[in-house]
Amino acid sequence: MSMKRTNVYADPEDLAIIKEAAKRRGISEAEIIRQGIHLAAMANRVWDEPLFSRTFEGPGRTLPKPEVRETVAEAVRREDGPGPGSAA
Repeated sequence: MSMKRTNVYADPEDLAIIKEAAKRRGISEAEIIRQGIHLAAMANRVWDEPLFSRTFEGPGRTLPKPEVRETVAEAVRREDGPGPGSAA
């Protein structure tokens, strides 16, 4: 993989933490910084498609966890049609 050089300004305390971590992990400080850049890039990436493409009808308010589970389960049951053992 080809890399490009860049300069950044960093907090001295952050650099000290990176130095300690690099020594402890047996890798270069540059590698830790590259990993951090990659994580930041992926966290800010805009994807072409949404992570979740399915939506479910709800009451228009934030539901407690048990109601969320039941609402999703009901929607999935409606999509899948009658299950085994149900009267059709």
